[in-house]
Amino acid sequence: MPAYTLVDSDTVTTPSGATLYRIRYVDGTRGGYLQSTANLDPGSNAQVSGNARVYGNARVYGNAWVYGNAWVYGNARVYGDARVYGNARVYGNAQVYGNAQVSGDARVYGNARVYGNAQVSKPSHSLALGPLGSRNATLTVCRDSKLGVSYVTGCFFGSRDAFIAAIGATHGNTHHGNAYAAAIMLADHVVPAFGSED
Repeated sequence: MPAYTLVDSDTVTTPSGATLYRIRYVDGTRGGYLQSTANLDPGSNAQVSGNARVYGNARVYGNAWVYGNAWVYGNARVYGDARVYGNARVYGNAQVYGNAQVSGDARVYGNARVYGNAQVSKPSHSLALGPLGSRNATLTVCRDSKLGVSYVTGCFFGSRDAFIAAIGATHGNTHHGNAYAAAIMLADHVVPAFGSED
């Protein structure tokens, strides 16, 4: 038996014209809105509640929770212990996972990967740039409660200083190394460290 059903009599329409259906969990609790059961894994502990909307090819699973007025759509993924809430939007090919929290009026999109202890509550709390480096990867820089600011690209996840050391060791003073250095300089001016005035 699935952990929820979709209610045909309680729907909303997305800006693109897709119909979303209100969730009713097995215990009778009203949830948020889904386009289909493919958007929320019924075999996991994940939840969509409040007026949150999940649609398109987006998926919520694991212990993730999407609530408030948040929207998750496109090919986005929210999983692990991640939380997306407030008026936040996660879309495109973005991924939010781990203990990350995306809230407020934040926008996470494209190929951004927000995870670890990221705390994104404003558009300026994350920055995705790419393609960069020899692998044409996307670099995601986020405000992070443990690292101050976290850097994610390819298989790298860490602090600004660790990222600078990794880039120096891998690329040095090459075209790729200089592009990453420019990206770091931009991130320094856009993404505030956790705990600083923002």
